Amino acid sequence: MNEARFDDEVRGAVYRLFVEEGRAPVAAEVARLISAAPNRVEEALERLHDNHLLVLAPGTPYIWMANPFSALPTPYTVTCGDKTFWGNCIWDGLGILALLRADGIVTGLCPDCGDELRVEVRDGDLVPADHIVHFTVPARQWWDDIGFN
Repeated sequence: MNEARFDDEVRGAVYRLFVEEGRAPVAAEVARLISAAPNRVEEALERLHDNHLLVLAPGTPYIWMANPFSALPTPYTVTCGDKTFWGNCIWDGLGILALLRADGIVTGLCPDCGDELRVEVRDGDLVPADHIVHFTVPARQWWDDIGFN
């Protein structure tokens, strides 16, 4: 299997395990799922990181973000059914529900004023709310410092 196809297989396994386990997998778990050597999976994770397809915690082989999922607790909690995930922002929280094709609730804190936010998706639609979306960093710059913007 060529490197790009292997990287795609690793990425798919990362997302599958994230959804099934409710947390980011480590390389050994991914390796077991796809019957590969853990060091080969770590190399693939590094390439995926370099290509902005996921984010590794600095200086480690551990997944920090597999957008829209966050491996670390954030102020943006996504609840759908009996599962709870963290999003990197409220936008990513909605992305998790879209990815899962699930109804649910995203809660968080407004980064501007600190007010509590709550957004609900029901039957695939956003329940009406009076929120406004504001991006302080242009999309073309999001990866410049993805963990700290």
